[in-house]
Amino acid sequence: MSKNFELLSQVEREMAAPGDRPRVFSRPAGARSSQGQTVDSICREEIIKLVQAIFLTPGPSAPRVVAFSGVERGDGCSWVTSRSAELMASRVQGTVCLVDANLRSPVLHQRFGVDNQSGLAESVNETGPVTKFLQQVQDENLWLMTAGAATDDPHLILKSARLQTRLAELRAEFDFVLIDLPPVNLFADAVTLGQLTDGVILVLGANSTRREAARKAKETIEASGLKLLGAVLNNRTFPIPEAIYSRL
Repeated sequence: MSKNFELLSQVEREMAAPGDRPRVFSRPAGARSSQGQTVDSICREEIIKLVQAIFLTPGPSAPRVVAFSGVERGDGCSWVTSRSAELMASRVQGTVCLVDANLRSPVLHQRFGVDNQSGLAESVNETGPVTKFLQQVQDENLWLMTAGAATDDPHLILKSARLQTRLAELRAEFDFVLIDLPPVNLFADAVTLGQLTDGVILVLGANSTRREAARKAKETIEASGLKLLGAVLNNRTFPIPEAIYSRL
């Protein structure tokens, strides 16, 4: 039995019961399914499923402000978060805001090719409307708040009462807000900021996340009173037959 299959089985058992929290399985570049689909098309389909399951469910209880957090470094959380925001912005009429709250290792400004001199850190330390610290990217429905200039104590910013105000402003300004957080097992940032959201999506690396680490992350999230909305298994390779994969 392959290591990937064991990890998938563990995620199935521990992260959610069938029909409960959504799970997304994405694949590394260059892969093709047995039906000839490219990795880009497969990943796009799976992210769309995530967006629909989390954000586009009917009723007033659907989450609007959601945090994404990896278990450890290298799980691909920033990619999953930004791709989700891009696809949502292309499919909904409402406005979408993407926030880089990974103040320790910000990367979203690089992904979108924008400046990182005025973002989340500045929004906490400076005055003015929250839109002053946003940049419109790629789509008329998508706005980005970068992490901002480097700070010596990111946790001090994330636990600031002013940050609560800024997130409340974003909630009022946008229909959907997606937040990229540092890994939950490495820093308290994910729990601190997660308290201000409607829930957390956990991102696991198929070839890197250990069972014990995934279990610890899940327990940390739930012990903190946060709502675990779903799990994403990123960078999965293909030792699993397609017939089995399609049933997961």
